[in-house]
Amino acid sequence: MRSGRGAAAVAAVPELAEERGPGADAAPRTSDAARAAAAPSPALYASIFAAWSLALAWFHPRLAACLAAAETPLEWCALAFFVAFTELAWLHGFFNVAVVLFAIRHRRRAAPPPPALPSAELPAVAVLYTTCNDFVEASARSCLEQDYPRFTVYLLDDSSDPAYRARVDAFAAGAPRRVRVVRRRDRRGFKAGNLNHALDGVAQEPVFALADADEILPPDFLRRLAPRLLADPSCGFVQANHACNPAAPGALARSLGVGIGIHWRWYQPLRNAYGFVMLLGHGALVRREAWVAAGGFPELVSEDLAFALRARERGWRGRFAEDVVCYEDFPETVRAFRIRHMKWTRGTCELLSREMGRVLRSRNIPIVEKLDVLFPTVNLPLSLLYFLFVIDANVVLTALFGQRAALTIALGGTELVVPTTVLGGRLQSLAGADLFAITLLTLFAPVLCFVLDLWRKPLTLVRFLGQSTAAYGTLGPLSAVGVVCYLLTGRAVFHVTADRGAPRAGLRPASVAARLRASAAALLAGSHPDHLAVQAFEVLCGVGFALSCLATFQISFLGLALGFLLLPVLHHVSWSSTWVRALVYVPFVFVVLGVALGGLSLLGLQTVLFGFGFHF
Repeated sequence: MRSGRGAAAVAAVPELAEERGPGADAAPRTSDAARAAAAPSPALYASIFAAWSLALAWFHPRLAACLAAAETPLEWCALAFFVAFTELAWLHGFFNVAVVLFAIRHRRRAAPPPPALPSAELPAVAVLYTTCNDFVEASARSCLEQDYPRFTVYLLDDSSDPAYRARVDAFAAGAPRRVRVVRRRDRRGFKAGNLNHALDGVAQEPVFALADADEILPPDFLRRLAPRLLADPSCGFVQANHACNPAAPGALARSLGVGIGIHWRWYQPLRNAYGFVMLLGHGALVRREAWVAAGGFPELVSEDLAFALRARERGWRGRFAEDVVCYEDFPETVRAFRIRHMKWTRGTCELLSREMGRVLRSRNIPIVEKLDVLFPTVNLPLSLLYFLFVIDANVVLTALFGQRAALTIALGGTELVVPTTVLGGRLQSLAGADLFAITLLTLFAPVLCFVLDLWRKPLTLVRFLGQSTAAYGTLGPLSAVGVVCYLLTGRAVFHVTADRGAPRAGLRPASVAARLRASAAALLAGSHPDHLAVQAFEVLCGVGFALSCLATFQISFLGLALGFLLLPVLHHVSWSSTWVRALVYVPFVFVVLGVALGGLSLLGLQTVLFGFGFHF
């Protein structure tokens, strides 16, 4: 959607509009020296690709030698995909390790924030609070209780539930001079459309803040971010830090919420110096000029990142404020957690397909920033490739190259002989201490920041890793469904995470065939985790992979297979249930046990896991 203000800017300077797109005249007027100073350093990504290149030089000949074992085109394709994905996974592992190392160095050199500005120099601010059947009074009140001289809170209410609309109106009535309610006739464009509607016709302040329905802003949020926004003429927005709301209800938030703050602290501040600062859709202060230059918020599910990219093409850059911390709620239930994940998965696919081609071709965005956008965003779409890799490594290669063998387990004086399947000698090049080491690096690199933050609290660390494995590590089948459904439809849906009701099905078709067609259409359109077919697919994957793991004694992946079975069950039960609190550790225990057995093979105690060479 192009805003009216943005369209007027384009008409005023047509020659720039043709060259640089809508709103080009609103780009910041900074010198070449200032732009060069603001450009991120390539050191982080240079180190990542240097390490990856060394790993490829060392390991690729050995992995490529596996292709000689192929005797049919199918065998060659299965091995080639295995090798290619394995080496791609190493790149992701080096990325996570490099981020942690550079973050440690960056913390020692962090620049102090700019000094506070006198009240007379602070601009008027519009605080845009977006809600859709999820109004939280405490969050709205945090927007109202800002220590700032000139601001107005706009409640952008897209709610369809009369009860929520009444609560919004009651809150606004309590502060009529400071709060305004803004509603529109339809929900076109989801959150982006809601924001553009308000900025086009109601909120005209030169600066605006973004606040989600469940977000708690600190009282000094506006006063501390405004000087940072104004200090740099090329700064289009300042993104604040976030942590899980300590008052958030629910056992799931208590278990996994600590991860929000840890991840933000390690990954986001580094982008000021080494990458691309992303707008994360909430807890941010934005210049209206940058919004005009970008032509408004793009009407995509991932409108925040799309806006930051379009603004960057026009010369605007973001900054991250690590020391200004907002609170956000973690999903209360596993169901809400899964709904959010599906929204993110399809939304990221939409962003990549509609925006990234133009961004990669843009000469106004440095390659370092392009890489910093791609590395985190491709993870969700690549989950489909990971899912296919799991099938390839544990089912296809086993069927093509497996040989029946007997596994002897000695327990005291008793020996238990278990029939199993192992890989033949043609793939023995997959074994070795160095391959095992780089596999461990790839496996544990994403959780390195959590280990460094929580190592002084070993019980807390183990609990977090165990519970997060059950929640995050078992999302593979769900992610695959989301990616495939997006590829088939080319559409993303803005699922409201806090919506406690099931998706609306409309009128029930009369015939069985019509009901099946309607169900299939709903699956493709939204792939909502409530859909029976989605949960059935997860269960089918869990059963199939568990049987394969038992046949091949794949201990680590057996844990994830059991997690695939557990996750759709958790969709319907409470995380705080006694039996759930025990079962959620099962995937983690099996992963650790499998890795330990693989390590024993380095001491001469051969295990099927390490003989397989599949350590993911």
